[in-house]
Amino acid sequence: MEHIWKKVKKTLKSNIPDHSYKMWIEPLELYKYSEVNVVLSSPNFYSKKRVLGQYSKIIEKELIKVSGRRLRLLIETGNNKNRSTKSRSSKYNKLPGLYKEPQKDLPNMGYSSTTGKMLRKNYTFENFIVGKNNDFAYSKAHSLASKNNSNNTPLFLLSKIGMGKTHLSQAMGYHILDHFPDDKVFYVSAEDFKNEMVNSFQKGSINKFKKKYRNNCDVLFLEDVHFLTGKEQTQNELSRTLDHFFEMNKKVIFTSCFLPGEIPKMNEHLRSRLSYSLVSKMHTPNFRTRVRILRQKAKENGYIIPDEINKYLAGELSENIRQLENGLMRVSAKSSLLGVPIDIDLAESVVKHIIGNSKNITIDAIKKIICKEFSMSMTALVSKSRKQSIVRPRQLAIYLSRQYTDQPLQAIGKSFNRYHATALHSIGTIERELNRKGPLLKQVNYLCEKIESGNFQ
Repeated sequence: MEHIWKKVKKTLKSNIPDHSYKMWIEPLELYKYSEVNVVLSSPNFYSKKRVLGQYSKIIEKELIKVSGRRLRLLIETGNNKNRSTKSRSSKYNKLPGLYKEPQKDLPNMGYSSTTGKMLRKNYTFENFIVGKNNDFAYSKAHSLASKNNSNNTPLFLLSKIGMGKTHLSQAMGYHILDHFPDDKVFYVSAEDFKNEMVNSFQKGSINKFKKKYRNNCDVLFLEDVHFLTGKEQTQNELSRTLDHFFEMNKKVIFTSCFLPGEIPKMNEHLRSRLSYSLVSKMHTPNFRTRVRILRQKAKENGYIIPDEINKYLAGELSENIRQLENGLMRVSAKSSLLGVPIDIDLAESVVKHIIGNSKNITIDAIKKIICKEFSMSMTALVSKSRKQSIVRPRQLAIYLSRQYTDQPLQAIGKSFNRYHATALHSIGTIERELNRKGPLLKQVNYLCEKIESGNFQ
């Protein structure tokens, strides 16, 4: 049966787009078989769901054609999953001084990398919509994460804010941890790297810092590398770290809004290292891709949106993916609150506010509205207090800042004196409560109306 399955895969490879084949068909393995059944092993539940939904009929047809008898296709995930979980647990036990057991995931998140940021549960290759604007970046990212070749040239994901480079880089981290659980993956922002290095100098533990990155890391994700502009000492340390990575043939993935040659105040050694990367630019999605993104986001969040509304939003909200998500959320929330159907009139009212006031909405403006509505001071809002009367307004402010501004999560977190992971947790908390359509939905809709009115006083 093994040779039959190989023939089937060869045929499928010639009939399915290359990126789809690599993502969904290539990982499938022959698990067991009988006279009437063929059981394939899938790496995870999401893969199994997609294969059964889109490719099961063509696979089954080819199995019958090649074998010459009637066969039924079945797919299981448990075999690979158990092995992966066991390996992942042993990975953490091998890292003295980090974790004795895997770090607990925060809600709405999936894997945690060995160090640095949490990887969001829904930021996977499966949920990433591939279009002409990002197909090259997707193919290279998936190939690097899957170890399809021995060439470990660094990948440099380039795009404006809100185009999906964080999603794609986290999908790579998620994929590596899922398929190669013994690899030690570090996912950090350039700002986190700088702060950690400065703190190590201050505490006299710089050698420990160097050892951590050079000896205990197999894959390094460095987000928003342009943040290092003008930070000469950090640039020098990163350059030496990258030299070690390249010598050891380890993987490095950068993200940035600027080309390596366009980042100001960058020393030539580091600029040269960044320029050595394979630059994969992600452009603004076209209309068809925006429609597909809206459908995917609606599915993820449980929204029921008529397709004509998706097409209307895709036609009007073309700035970036984040703007699309905001429009989708506002349409669903407004419909639920007012008890009216989702139609063109409702969608037009939402789009009018988003486009009309988006340029004037800042994090500071959102802070002012939150402080006024909750009768609290700006000092209290950004304080370290964990009182519920302060935590909830702060979570709302962080959530709304993500929805209405183009600022990255690091900048939003910093504005509230919070780390990236805390900001992400706040956004996840609000999103989950909104999905329940409880009292918070009305409160958020009211705050959105205030923000979109442009009256920030």
